[in-house]
Amino acid sequence: MINTIRQVPSKVLNRRSTNTLEAEREQFDKVQCTSISKAISSSEAPVKEKHARRIILGTHHEKGAFTFWSYAIGLPLPSSSIISWKFCHVVHKILRDGHPNVLQDCMRHQSNIREMGSLWGHLHDKYGQLVAIYSSLLINKMNFHAKRTQFPGNLEMQDEELEKAAGTDINYVFQLTVDLFDYLSCELKLAETVFRQLNTSIAVSQTSSGQCRLSPMIQVIQDCSHLYHYIVKLLFKLHACLPVETLQGHRERFHDQFHSLKNFFNRARDMLYFKRLIQIPKLPDSPPNFLRASALAEHVKPVVVMSDEVPDDEEPEALIEVTSAPQTQQQNVVDMFDQAFGPPSNGFDDRDVQIDNLKREVEMLRADLERIKSEAQRYITQLKSQINSLEAELEEQRTQKQKALVENEQLRMELESLRRQRAEGESQLGQVLEAEKRAQATEQRYNKLKDKHNDLVSSHAELLRKSADTSKMLSATQQSQEEVARTKQQLAFEVEQVKQASEMKIEEQNVQLERLRRELEASRAELSHIQSTLQSSEQSGQKLSSMLGGLQEEEGVLRKKLAQQEAELCSLKSEVQQSQSSLQQEKERSSRELGELQGRLREKSSQEDLLQQKLLDEQFRLLQGTVAEAENIIQDAVARLDDPLHVRCTSSPDYLICRAEATLGSIDSVQRGHAEYLKNMGDAGSLVRPLTQFAHLTADTIVNGSATAHLAPTDHADKLTDSCRDCGNVSLQFLKDMKSKQSLARASPAAIKLIIEKILQLGKDLRPKSMDFNQEELGDMVDKEMAATSAAIEEAVRRIEEMMNQARKDSSGVKLEVNERILNSCTNLMKAIHLLVMASTELQREIVDSGRGAATQKEFYAKNSRWTEGLISASKAVGWGATQMVESADKVVLHTGKYEELIVCSHEIAASTAQLVAASKVKADLHSKKLTKLQQASRHVNDMAANVVASTKSGQEQIEDKDTMDFSGMSLIKLRKEEMESQVKVLELETQLQGERMRLGDLRKKHYELAGVCDFSPEEAVLVKEAPASLMANKPSILKKPPLAQKPTMPPKNNSQLNISDGLYKAHFRH
Repeated sequence: MINTIRQVPSKVLNRRSTNTLEAEREQFDKVQCTSISKAISSSEAPVKEKHARRIILGTHHEKGAFTFWSYAIGLPLPSSSIISWKFCHVVHKILRDGHPNVLQDCMRHQSNIREMGSLWGHLHDKYGQLVAIYSSLLINKMNFHAKRTQFPGNLEMQDEELEKAAGTDINYVFQLTVDLFDYLSCELKLAETVFRQLNTSIAVSQTSSGQCRLSPMIQVIQDCSHLYHYIVKLLFKLHACLPVETLQGHRERFHDQFHSLKNFFNRARDMLYFKRLIQIPKLPDSPPNFLRASALAEHVKPVVVMSDEVPDDEEPEALIEVTSAPQTQQQNVVDMFDQAFGPPSNGFDDRDVQIDNLKREVEMLRADLERIKSEAQRYITQLKSQINSLEAELEEQRTQKQKALVENEQLRMELESLRRQRAEGESQLGQVLEAEKRAQATEQRYNKLKDKHNDLVSSHAELLRKSADTSKMLSATQQSQEEVARTKQQLAFEVEQVKQASEMKIEEQNVQLERLRRELEASRAELSHIQSTLQSSEQSGQKLSSMLGGLQEEEGVLRKKLAQQEAELCSLKSEVQQSQSSLQQEKERSSRELGELQGRLREKSSQEDLLQQKLLDEQFRLLQGTVAEAENIIQDAVARLDDPLHVRCTSSPDYLICRAEATLGSIDSVQRGHAEYLKNMGDAGSLVRPLTQFAHLTADTIVNGSATAHLAPTDHADKLTDSCRDCGNVSLQFLKDMKSKQSLARASPAAIKLIIEKILQLGKDLRPKSMDFNQEELGDMVDKEMAATSAAIEEAVRRIEEMMNQARKDSSGVKLEVNERILNSCTNLMKAIHLLVMASTELQREIVDSGRGAATQKEFYAKNSRWTEGLISASKAVGWGATQMVESADKVVLHTGKYEELIVCSHEIAASTAQLVAASKVKADLHSKKLTKLQQASRHVNDMAANVVASTKSGQEQIEDKDTMDFSGMSLIKLRKEEMESQVKVLELETQLQGERMRLGDLRKKHYELAGVCDFSPEEAVLVKEAPASLMANKPSILKKPPLAQKPTMPPKNNSQLNISDGLYKAHFRH
């Protein structure tokens, strides 16, 4: 049979192997497609384990999740929340149990998961809420494992591997613990949401819908158990390397997660669905005490054991389907042999027998393979359970061993301590009286320190107020400049448009009026011509009358000569009659022409009246259009008061005052224009222009008043908003009166003026109070203060040298060593402060030279008065701190002061220098070399201040002795009595300390309120987020933070305007 197979040509074998691989790939794709479609279906039922197992094995088969994602992309995830929920469950499974390359394939489709979660997070659907939270968990899981490649997808690691992954860098361990906290928070949030949606009844886990929601909780339980164990290990390691106060936030967060995780495990353990699938571990009743190193030995690793029982709705199956060979493959094999060797002869061939034998052998091998694989799977499951149990036993033995070692070490230390106390007990009997004297002296120093502390608190609050005023002034100035520029451009454009439109209308009306005037003048000229013609006619009539009189006289003469001149008389009579008839006709014609001219004159007069009325109407319509546009502008401004998008807009009181004053001026212009228009209604231009300006300025005042109210205190904000609303309503009423001719005369903006004056007063009340400095003197004061600061520092260095020389004369031994170390550290600190002041002066000069332009130095300081006042305040604080440092050091050397005073002075100097750096950095260029030099000097000052604190504490420990009680001669009853008295005294002191802390907190809160610390604009909030590290050291011990050198160096935020390198970090305000 083997020889027969060897005789097959190589081409046939290659084609056979190629076809077999293609068939296997096709079969693999078919199985994967079927498993994915059945696992991620729309039915409200849990994902069957056999389908999920096939998908996981498929990832190991192809060493990735390419096939899974090629089918998963086509799923209708946006249309069905149940499909999206099952999809998240399957992705969680393959991330945990799939091939390691699955993580890379899933990272490529991270955006699809994020979009799906965002889509269902905005819909009010129960499964949609779960999908949104589950997608967030998957994204966090992928990011964590992509960032921390040492952690596998199922989070299963040995303690040695965890130690190797954490490394020795304490900063890396700190950040790793934070990432694990975030990881566990996402897991617990999903579990809490699932249980909140389910019924409180235990039997709900037996329903199909309940199991659909609960099935992913198995992976959540497995992840949570490992995360809890790793967090406990890392927290014990952090507490061994960092101070307790630094890890206060870690402990509080762990306690919250511990109780949530314990509640989650207890609820899941009571459900029937989980009892037959998984063994959930029990957590201890109380969280581990990280403050006690021996508590690590008491910690027991929670181990989750998966049950071997198969759910009822599933049946055991082979890991790989090999029993159902497609008939097409057999047919292809027969065809290949026929092509290679030809068809069999006489219907029978030995090759058929060989093929049948080979098929039977293949079937037998497949059955054996199936049986071996099923046994191997069963053995693997059993071995896993045994491994888990052995790991639990091993962990318990390690715990017992560690506990025994810790107890042994404690006993040894106690034995040595008892021996040492017994040896030193005899030499300390004579020190009891001296200890009592020192206690009285300590109490006196405590009272002095308390008074000094109150003074420091007041000065601290004053410095904070000045710093806040400086920051607020800078941001308000920048905002005002930008908004004034934009508003000027917009108002100029709108005023120009309105002005052009008004001028065009006025020019048209002037042209029409001029044309009508010319027609009227022509009519009047024509009328005068007609009148002159009529006068000439009347004169001719008078002449004719005179001629008639002459004729009548001649007629009397002629009558005397009647006899002689009858013929002439008859002719003359006929001429007279003709003349009379012509005269009568002329009179009639003249009267007729006079009537026509009078009618035309009356018609021209009526036309002139009509044109005059038309002109008045046109001017009134122009006024009405302006009033309507003004109403729209003010209505839009009033509508913004209730616009939710307007809540984000802010403005400064200074800009509001500027707008309100401009509005008052426009109101006066409107009053003058209104009076002129009432006198001459033919010209509305005197009222249109002021009315347009009034509308824009009033709307601007209303909008900026509302924006200013967003940053004002509640009372002022309510008053300012109501005043803006009243201003809009009264302005609309005024414009409504301007629309009607009946109410036009009584329309008055006096009420608007009163409200604007009220808004102006509120703006002045909200304006931050600055120092009472004459702006012309600010330039000189900056130079004087910087020079005074330098002189104070030099004087402090000189006095420290004198004190060191005096200490060398007056003291010796340990005291001399302590005094020299303290004074040397103080000298180094003063030198560092002197370098800082010099660097600040150079940076200040650079800022003035680059920012003043053509102005003088004094003009630049006067223009930026808030920034100048901040520099003056910071320089004063530095000089004062140096003086206080010298006085405290003098007291410490002379043994009349306390070491704590020197420590507090060091913190205060660090805070003052940080304030000086912040004030100088506000207007500096970010790429300035002098700014870099100033930052380096600031860090050097912080280091020197830390050295002063360290040398002071070490010197205090060397000089002050610890008292040890003498227990010899005490009975049990007396010891019990002494213990009770000591407990009573401890409780009294704790009560007094707590009361003083509360009082100090109230004082600080009041100081911050008076200084205006909490009243910041959004631009200033970035500066307030970061505060000097030394400010935290001055806080009461309940909020005390360790020195900066002991905190882990976290990477700086990209959105911070101040760097950690400047010695600043977040300030907390405790009420």
